[in-house]
Order: sequence, then structure tokens, then C-alpha cells
Amino acid sequence: MATKIEIMDGNQAAAYISYAFTEVAGIFPITPSSPMAEYVDEWAANGKKNLFGQPVQVVEMQSEGGAAGTVHGSLQSGALTTTYTASQGLLLMIPNMYKIAGEMLPGVFHVSARTLSVHALSIFGDHSDVMGVRSTGFAMLASSSPQEVMDLGAVAHLTAIHCRMPFLHFFDGFRTSHEIQKIEALDYEELRPLVDMESLKAFRAHSLNPEHPATRGTTVNPDIFFQCREACNQKVDAIPEAVEHYMAEISRVTGRPYHLFDYYGAPDAERVIILMGSAAETAKETVDYLIAKGEKVGLINVHLYRPFSAEHFLAAVPATCKRLAVLDRTKEPGAMGEPLYQDVCAIYQQRGIPMEIVGGRYGLSSKVSLFGQILAVFDNLKQDAPKHNFTIGIVDDVTYTSLPLTQEIETAPAGQTSAEFWGMGSDGTVGANKNSIKIIGHATDLYCQAYFVYDSKKSGGLTQSHLRFGDQPIHATYLVSAADFVGVHAPTYVDKYDTTADLKDGGTYLLNCPWSAEELEERLPAKMKRDLANKHANFYIMDATKLARDLGLGNRINTILQAAFFQLTKVIPIDLAVEEMKQGNYNSYFKKGGQEIVDLNNRAVDVGLTGMTKVEVPAAWADAKDGAPEELKGTDFVKEIVVPMDRQHGDKLPVSLFKRHNCLDGTWENGTTAYSKRGVAVTVPQWNPDACIQCNRCAMACPHAAIRPVLLTEEEKAGAPESFVTVPAKGLGKDAPAYSFRMQVSPYDCLGCGVCLTACPAKGALEMVPFETQREQQPNFDNYAMNEKLLKKDIISDKSVKTAQFAKPYFQFSAACAGCAETTYIKLVTQLFGSRMYVANASGCSSAYGGAMPMTPYSCDSRGFGPCWEQSLFEDNAEFAYGFLRAHGSIHGEVELRLKALKEKGVAVSEIGEYLAKWQDPAVTREVSDALIAALEKAEPTEEGAFVLQNKEYLTKKSVWAFGGDGWAYDIGFGGIDHVLAQNRDINMLVMDTEVYSNTGGQSSKATPTAAVAKFAAGGKEVKKKDLGAIAMSYGYIYVAQVAMGYDQAQTLKAIREAESYPGPAIVIAYCPCLEHGIKAGMSCTQEEMKKAVECGYWHLYRYDPRRIAEGKNPFQLDSPEPDSGKMMDYLKGENRYASLQINFPDRAQRLYEKTVQDAKDRYAKYRKMAED
Repeated sequence: MATKIEIMDGNQAAAYISYAFTEVAGIFPITPSSPMAEYVDEWAANGKKNLFGQPVQVVEMQSEGGAAGTVHGSLQSGALTTTYTASQGLLLMIPNMYKIAGEMLPGVFHVSARTLSVHALSIFGDHSDVMGVRSTGFAMLASSSPQEVMDLGAVAHLTAIHCRMPFLHFFDGFRTSHEIQKIEALDYEELRPLVDMESLKAFRAHSLNPEHPATRGTTVNPDIFFQCREACNQKVDAIPEAVEHYMAEISRVTGRPYHLFDYYGAPDAERVIILMGSAAETAKETVDYLIAKGEKVGLINVHLYRPFSAEHFLAAVPATCKRLAVLDRTKEPGAMGEPLYQDVCAIYQQRGIPMEIVGGRYGLSSKVSLFGQILAVFDNLKQDAPKHNFTIGIVDDVTYTSLPLTQEIETAPAGQTSAEFWGMGSDGTVGANKNSIKIIGHATDLYCQAYFVYDSKKSGGLTQSHLRFGDQPIHATYLVSAADFVGVHAPTYVDKYDTTADLKDGGTYLLNCPWSAEELEERLPAKMKRDLANKHANFYIMDATKLARDLGLGNRINTILQAAFFQLTKVIPIDLAVEEMKQGNYNSYFKKGGQEIVDLNNRAVDVGLTGMTKVEVPAAWADAKDGAPEELKGTDFVKEIVVPMDRQHGDKLPVSLFKRHNCLDGTWENGTTAYSKRGVAVTVPQWNPDACIQCNRCAMACPHAAIRPVLLTEEEKAGAPESFVTVPAKGLGKDAPAYSFRMQVSPYDCLGCGVCLTACPAKGALEMVPFETQREQQPNFDNYAMNEKLLKKDIISDKSVKTAQFAKPYFQFSAACAGCAETTYIKLVTQLFGSRMYVANASGCSSAYGGAMPMTPYSCDSRGFGPCWEQSLFEDNAEFAYGFLRAHGSIHGEVELRLKALKEKGVAVSEIGEYLAKWQDPAVTREVSDALIAALEKAEPTEEGAFVLQNKEYLTKKSVWAFGGDGWAYDIGFGGIDHVLAQNRDINMLVMDTEVYSNTGGQSSKATPTAAVAKFAAGGKEVKKKDLGAIAMSYGYIYVAQVAMGYDQAQTLKAIREAESYPGPAIVIAYCPCLEHGIKAGMSCTQEEMKKAVECGYWHLYRYDPRRIAEGKNPFQLDSPEPDSGKMMDYLKGENRYASLQINFPDRAQRLYEKTVQDAKDRYAKYRKMAED
């Protein structure tokens, strides 16, 4: 074939090959498969043609179930149809998968295999999802690398067409889906002759069409169902040979051999491992190592898992084999073994062939499969009695399934260069490294590989980039452990993580920091000093953050540090690197921001080439002495689990630790974010007491609860350090005590977004200053702002923004993006109702930062009360919250029965009467409940009293909330929201409307307005936004509000207060400017962006309160002023999601812009009419 070299990850490879054979794609976003559909949508929007001369028809649906239904219907109508999914999304397709397979339709599902939610959600990879659909009737084909995704993806489509049967093509989520490799892309024209056009014609002829009508999907009885079900046997039996045929065809085209079961190893192997997926690449290296030592070992890489062909499998096993170890990347509790193991055992049992077989599990949730772990499996097969039901990669000291890791060996071939980068989420490190690997791949003949590791935080979290390049193909599917180059892009990482552990002797270490060479003696930890000296490191420092800010790039240090990497490593000639980087800047930024942004990044390249300083490592560092060990704060749970996880040592924690702390079922201690203290902000706010007007608007707008107002008495202020400056409090009311006031910042919890400054109406009251200058303020925050004893209950009130902000936030220091608008609403809700809240959270951004292990932002008060929070799935969150409500109501009803019986017996009559009369009043529910408990504890013991005390946590009125984004509320969860609200029960919903699927990367939803560019709407959204509030208002008995905190904090507070107090269903729709919008002014302006949106009429504020009907008033109140629609275009052009439409699709832009403006005018006119009626 004509070699066509491309730099792709597995997702792009799947998208590229599927595009050739696809006429219709039914899609819905889910991590980590979304990029496949995004590529297809982008290519289709730009006119790329498939093998049939047409762009793919891309159809985004409201859910995975909806996408599968569209795929099913499209296939029945004769179009070759594809979808892309993973995890829970795949499970939602199961009903249609049975139909598609039963009706013998040639659809192809590409799945980046991902962990299923069990005790916890994980976005990372294993085979639990694909194993959950193995009985649907789909053929299942596995790929182990991006190149195999390309090649075997073609096999899946070709065989599906030929056999007219559906295929599920899967590969490991993240490890393969996001691993970038230099691969050979198949030429569409070389694929064209391989398509079985006769089968395709037969498929079309058999499709549903009024020109040759037929009836399908009928209901049948027991008399014939069984017979028809068995009739598929011959079709299924023909699949293995057909797959083998098309594997041979692809091999002929590419020169890369494939079989249903690929054997690798000694021809006379006695011990063989069987597995499928990316771990096969690591296993090959292990086999090579053992064969070189004279051992007779081998590997079988399973490609075709369903149908499982015994004949082809047995033909692959060496005749000399005595023992097999079958590795499954899933867990099936209660089974005799996992699925692949059972299939292999069944073959030998049915054929009566003697073979010793053991099974084990590995790699759940992308747990890295190391060389030494595979070695342990081969060692296990050597034992007199090999362990069955084993695990590798963990320490199971409870049921003792784990195999010991005896050795770990570096197997990188000579000439391979490895690099490791420690970045911070949203600083651009990952994007820069993706560009770097593409530059190296395109500009040289070197093979290359890049893989990226993320923590669970939305931004500001740790990212690790692992790059390899060399003269030989790279098979390693594990992380870099011997790096020639290490780049650390956040100075605080040197204290928190062991960043020098993987540095090779003589390697290069680059640290981005604001310190001079002289300051390093004081700043660097002893272990790091010893490593730099003993490993003879080439040590460089540079202040890329200052350089970026001087250029006007803010905190985007990626381009500067990328240039420094090429300058220091000389992996390619520097002139070529500069040329490629600048071309990459154009490719990456021109369509998003125009030539100005391109030029800015080009200047960053130039600065990065010369901005580093070489540090001569002192000889004395080789013997640097550790200081006193750090004294850890918090509970044993925090010290033993949370802190080690936070420092990247979670892989080493044994099973017994989780058992001891009772978190095997996913239960996690609240409030662990208080122990993180990330310290990642470059600048933080400094309070100026002389300019402050004490409005507390900054505290309300802070996304992370890192700036808080404090009131102190003179006695409480005594003993405060000199740095704890206060001024007399004002505006608290004429009868308020003479308190002192301070606005206190937590520098280590602040992310430096600057939202507080843009929200502040007093000029000069806050100023962003270097983090280093404010470090000493941390004890002030910990000792005063976090001290509940200092809260002033006589001042705290929900009646004004000022007084509400003196309340404790039960949501703090979350892993949300710097400047996030969503968290400001959540924080406010918890300040008002946190001590008695249930929170059901739909999957999305709010669940990612709401429960990103090991840090939990929902906290408790000194009595142990606080929000109980759980992430549901995605589609069922409203129903999940409704379950909370009904369960609490049911048990409370049982308690109430006992209380009435006790009252009749004369027990605690006064307290019970007071409780029954007032328990539903939020203002006094805690007070009357406490009084009741105290009275019952003093009373003579009774059976009824014991029951009430046993269930005392059900006494107070609970505030039940469902939280989620617009993807949940407008799309996949809308049916559930509608049904739950319609029940007319006392439940609350908070919809954080970013107008895109933010968590999965910015895909279009029904909340996306006209003209907005989003993934799955690459050419700008054509239809207007769904009016969720209007739909809810149509019931007449639902409280509905639409708010934007940045325009009117008081209206937001009033709406949330009214919603919770309404004795029925309530929904609050909150506008949330988002990182995905590409706000040109930056994320520091999210509150200001809301203000602009309301002023120009893009977003409208209102409240619909059914209680007003009984008062003879209009229930609808329009809180927005008459908008100035003339400002609308300026607002739209201030966000790249709109501005990029003009750059990329100028012929469509003006029409869609005008439609957007008109849609907004129409909405306001409708609301104004409702307010006037």
C-alpha cells in the first residue's frame, strides 16, 4: 500500500476508519469515546466524503438509548450505521443491541472500553462494559493498540457488511483510546475493492421501504420464538471464517499479519498467557525477556471474542503447552471465573483435552499493567500448584488473591528517549505535549508514543504526560519510569510529589518556578536535592509563568515550556522545531482566536528558547538531610487514605485499609478537601480594609469558598496575629453588636481566578498579588474563617447577600475549574440549607468536582451535620433524588406514628406537640427536633420512644435537591425531571446551565443556542435553545426560577430561598459561563459575563411562584430589565464559541447570528407578555 503515516490516538484511528464505511452515525457523548464522534462530526461539517461519495450524516441524540434507537432505525432503512460509546452508555444501548443482532443488521459499535459504575464511578478503562453485552449477539472484536484500531476497525466494518451481522469493535479506554502513536492510516481507495458490494446490495434490498413493504418487530408466542432464535446459528457460525478472511485481506494491504488469536512467543512454549487488549503489548516485552533467558513462554492475544472459535483458538496454542493463565480485565463477583477464563475452560472441558488452567484479574479502571506483573503471572505458572483466581497490580491482604511483584525491569530498547511532564490541569501542558509528539513524528523518522494521566479534578489538578520516541516501534503500555527529561510545570509540586524518582542518571530536569538559583537551597526538599546530585542531573529553572504573563498569555505557560523542551533535548534540530511549533500554533489557534492569538503564541516560542537558567547542582546536595517529618492533620482516614492518594501513592494502598475504614461500598468521609491545600495559584487576592465596603459580594462569587467574611468580638480578636487586620463592622443593623470585620483569604485553597475582583464593586478593595506574599495568611484562614465557634448566629440570615455570606459554606475548595460559575450556586445552596440536605448529583462537571477522589468538598459542621451527597448515573438523577424524598418520608411517617402513640400515653406531651406542629418549618425544625430528642432521652424507656431515638436523624425536615447540568436537564434526564416535578412533591432541582456538555468536552445539547459552535455542532447550532423553564411552568404548580448570579446576587438568593420554601416541586435554572465557551476576557470574568448576558437580553431572569395565585397575583415575575439588544453582537463576539463561527463558516455566520438575536428577542417578548397578563 502507499504508506500514509499519521500521528493519531486510538479514538482518531477508530473515527478515521469508521468514517469510510459509515453513512449515518447516531451519537451521544461519553468519556472516553466522545472524540470519535467529534472527529466524525467535524469531518462531515467540512465536507469529508466516505467511500460512497457523501459526508456522513451525523445525528446527535438525547441519550445513548436514543442514539441506539436511531442506529437501529437507520440500519432497518438500509444505511450503514455506526455509533461510538463506552461504559454506562453501552449498557443503555443493550435493548437495541439485542434487536439489532436479532434482526441481523450490519451496524458497528466502536467502544473505548471503560469501567462500569459500581461502588464508585471511574472514567478509566477495563472490559466490564463490553463483557456486560457479550450475550447480545454482537460479534466482538478487540484491538490492542492504535494501529490495530485502524486495521481491525476496517475488519469489523468489512465483515459486518459481508455477514450482515453487527460488530462491536473495542479497545481499552484511555490506554489505547488516548494513546498517541505514529501509525499507518489505511487509504480509503485501497479499502474500496474489499467491500462486499453484493452483500451491501442484498442488505439494501432487504431494508424496510414502502416500495417493498414488510412487517418487522412483531409480537410472537411460545410456539415459534425458540425456533426462530435458533435459526441464527449458521449466520453466527460463519463469522469467524469471514473475520479471518478480512484479516488476511487487511494483512495483504498492510503487511501486518492478524488472526483471530495471535500467538507470540516460543514455538515450544510450555507456559502461555491469554488476554486481550492493550496489556498484550506489555506481555510481548515480557515474553521477549523470558525467551532471552531460555524460558519457554508465550502469549495469545485474543482478537475475536464473540463468536469464540474453539478451532481457531486451539490452533493458536502450541502443542507443547502445559499450563495456561487467562487474564480478564473485569470482575464478575460470584462466578467461578471471569468470562474469558470460562470460555477457555469450556473448550478444553468439551473437547476432553487435558490442560491446567488458572484465571486472574488485572487492570481494572486502567490500573497500569507493569512488566513485573506479567512476569509474576509466568512465575505463578511455574509453581507446583499455581494460584487460581489471582490478581495483579494490587495488594490484597484480605482475601490474598494478589500475586507478589518480585522484580521490575526496564525493557526500553537502546536509542529510545523518554520524557515525563508534571503539569497542572488547564495550564496547556497536555496540549503542548500532544503537539510535541506530533512534531517529532512528522518531522523525523522516529517512532513516537504519548500517553497522559489525569487526576479527577476539573482543572488545577495534576496531569502527567509520558512521551517516548525512538528508532524502533514502541509497544510499552505502561508509564515512563526512566526519563531522559523531566519537566515540572508547577513549583508547589516539588513539595507534594516525588518528581525526581523517574529521572535517569544524567537526565535533564526543568523546573518552572519564580525562584532564583540562590533560593533553591531553601525551597527544594532534601530528597529532590539528593536525586539531582546523585543522578548527575542537568538542572534548569525558568519562570515561565512570569514570561507568559508579560506576554499577555495569563497562566498559559504551555508554549513557552514546549519551546524549552525542544531547546534542551535537541531531539530534532531546533530550527525545525521552531518552524513546526509555529505552524502548530496556526493550526491550533487561528480558527479559535484568529491571527492575534497565533502571533502571541509565536512570541511565546521565541521566549521559551532562551528563558531557562542552568543551575549547577552543589555537591553538598548529595547528602542533603531530611527535616522533621510533616505532622499530618485530620482523622486516621485522612492520614492513611486521603493524603497518600493525594500524593500519588494510591496504587500502594492495600485492600485491608479500605476494609478497616468501611469504604468498600464507596462511602467516603466528608470534607477532605480541607486537607489538600494545593497552593497552585500564581496570584491570590489581598484585602484592602480601607477600600472595602463590606458588601460580601466577593465571598458570594468565589467559586471555591476561599475568601470569607469574618466577624469578631473584641475578646475573640485578642491574641490575633498582627497580620490579622480588622476594621469595625458596618451595615449589620442598628441593634447589632460592635463586631470587627475582616475579609479573609485562603491562599492555599485559592485558584487565583480573580472572580472576586470582577465581582467587587469597590475599587481597590481587592488586589491580585503574588502567592508568595500571602502564604502567611493561611493560619489566619484556618484559625478564624474555618472556626465555627466564631460564626455569628445573630447576624447570619438568608434575607440579604451580606448576611447570608456569614454562614458556613458546606461546599468548599472543590476541584472545579478556576473561575467556575456552577460552584457559586452550589456553595450558596449549602450555606442556606447545608445541615439538612440530601443531594443527588447527575454525572457531569458537578459530580466530577463534587466527588473527585480523594477530595470531597461537601463538609460537616461541628455537630457532624452536613449534606449527604451521591452521584447517580446520568439519566436517572431526578428519579434518584425522588427516591431520597420518598424514603425519608416513609420512615418519618413511621416515626410520627410512634410520636402520636407516645403523646396518647402522656410521654413528653409538650415537646411532641410542639414538634408535630412545627417540624416542617425550616427555621425551627432543628430546634424542635433537639428539644424532642432531649425530652425522650429523659423519659421512661418505651418501645415507641426507643424507635424514635433510633431513627432520630429522620426528625428534621430535610431539603432534597437534584443537582446537574444542562445535558442532564435538557437531554438525557429530561423525561425523569418532567415526571418527578409532575408528582407535585416537595423536591428541589438546581440546573447549572452551561449550554453545552461541559464535562465531556463541550458537545452540543438542547440548551445550546442558535449559532453556538460546539462539538457535534461544528458548523454552528441551527435550532434555538429549548425553554426548560417554560415547559415546567406549564404545569402551573411548579416553582420555576431562572437566575444569573453575576447580574443580580439578590435575585439569585431570593429565588433559591423561595424555591426551597415552596411546599412542592421547584426548579432553579442558573446561567453558568464556562471554560468551554472560550470567554475572551478569561475565566476571571464569569460573573461579569453573566451581567453582560442579562443586559443584552441573551439570558433572562424570572421567578414563577404558584403561591401568588392564591393571593390573586400573577405568579410570573420578570426580574430582567428591558434588554439592550444592540449589545448582543458584542457579547457573542466576546466568546470563541460564537466568534469562531465567523472565522470557520463565514457564509453561515451572519444568518445564524441574526437568528440568535431574534430568538432572544422573542423569548423576552414572551416573558414580558406573561408578566403583564
